[in-house]
Amino acid sequence: MSRRSGQNGCIQEDGNWYVVRFWKDVAGQENRQRVRERICPISGPGKLSASERKRKAKEIIAASGADAVEHFETVVRSNHGITFREQALVWLEQMKNRKRKPVAPSTLLTWECCLENWLNPNIGHMPLDNIKNLALKNLGIKMVKGGLGESAIRGYTNVVKMVVASAVNEEGEELYPRKWNHSFIDLPRISNPKQPFFKGEVVTRIVAGARKEKYKLFFALSGGTGLRFGEALGIKVQDISPDCSTIKIVQKAWGSQIHNFLKTDSGSREIDLCPALASMLKGYLAKREGALKSDLLFQSKSGKPLHQSNVLRRTLHPILEKLNELKCGCHAFRRFRITHLRKKGVPEDLIHFWLGHAGKSVTDHYSKLKDDLEFRKEVTVRAGLGFELSSQKSVVGLNGPKIETEALQEMAVSA
Repeated sequence: MSRRSGQNGCIQEDGNWYVVRFWKDVAGQENRQRVRERICPISGPGKLSASERKRKAKEIIAASGADAVEHFETVVRSNHGITFREQALVWLEQMKNRKRKPVAPSTLLTWECCLENWLNPNIGHMPLDNIKNLALKNLGIKMVKGGLGESAIRGYTNVVKMVVASAVNEEGEELYPRKWNHSFIDLPRISNPKQPFFKGEVVTRIVAGARKEKYKLFFALSGGTGLRFGEALGIKVQDISPDCSTIKIVQKAWGSQIHNFLKTDSGSREIDLCPALASMLKGYLAKREGALKSDLLFQSKSGKPLHQSNVLRRTLHPILEKLNELKCGCHAFRRFRITHLRKKGVPEDLIHFWLGHAGKSVTDHYSKLKDDLEFRKEVTVRAGLGFELSSQKSVVGLNGPKIETEALQEMAVSA
C-alpha cells in the first residue's frame, strides 16, 4: 500500500488540454494501469496557473480513489489473491482476543482442528474472493464423501462463512460480502441427530459399577442434577452448602485448567440435591480429611482438575461396554435428568434454571420460582433421583455385589 499512496502524477500537454497521468489499480488486472484526466485548457477561459494545476492534479488523483486504502483492499488484495488459509489465521487470532462474547478454548480448539483437517487441505489455497456458493457446494460434497456427519458439515461450513466475513476494511465493512444460496449449496439436513440418553436402571448400574468413590459420586451428581461434566469437575468445596443440599455453579474445568466463566450466562446458578444425594455428598466430604474450601470436589492427586476425556475413556466407557450399552458422552446424563423432571411435572422454568438454560419467553424471565429456595427443595424431594443409590462395604460389580456385607439401602427411588 505504501507504494500506491501519495502520487503527484505527471502533468503534460495533450492537444488543447493540460492532463495529469497517474497509476491506478484495476479490478481483474495484475498490473496497474496508466490513466489520464483533464486538468484545464491550455489557453482561454478556465486556464490555470502552474501551482493551481498541481493542486488540481492532486485533487483529481484523490477523487479517483487510486491512493485510498479502501481501493487497495477491494482491488489490489483481490488481484493478488489473499488465500483462505491466510485469512483463517487472521480470523483465529481475532477470535482468541475477542472481548465481546469471548470464545471458549474448547471451541477454539475445535475450529483449529476443523481448519487443519478439512478446510485448509481443500480450500486453503483458494483466493478469498473465489470462496463463493460453488466452492462451498464442492466442499460439502467432499465432506459427505469423507464420512462427516450432518452436524459436523454444518459446523465446518459455518467456519468458512465466518472466515470470509472476517475480511474487512478499516471501517469494518466486509470486503467480500456474500449472499449464500443454501438451496444451491445443498448441504445435508440435520434430520435425526443422535442424542442418546440413559434410563434410570442404567444410571443405577453405572454408579454401582464405578470402583472409586469419587467416580460413584461424580456419576450420581451427573444423573441427579444434569450438570455438564465441565461444571461438575469445576465444583469447589466452598461452593457447597453446609448441609450439602445446594451447590453453586460459578466455574468450569477444561483440561487441566479452571475457567472462571461458564458456557452461557444462564450457567451461573444453584442446583438443589435431594436428601439421598446430599447424604452421599456429605459422606464423601467427611472422608476427605483436611480438605480445604479452595479444593476442588473432584481433583487429581496433584490437586488439578480431572480431565473429562480421562473420565470418559478410563471409567464411563469401560462400564458401558460391560453393560452392553452404547458408548456415549456426558450429555446422556443431562437428557436423562430433563426427561425425569418432566415426567414428574416439574415447572419448566425450574428445569431451565437447574440445567443452566436460558428462558424461552418473557414469561420465563418474569417467573421468580428460582429465587424460592424452600419451594425448590420441596420440588427436588418430590421429584427424586429417578435411579437408585446403594451403600455397602464391598465393591459393587456391574451385575450386583458378589458378597453382600451390608443390606442394600435404597436411598432414592423414583416414584
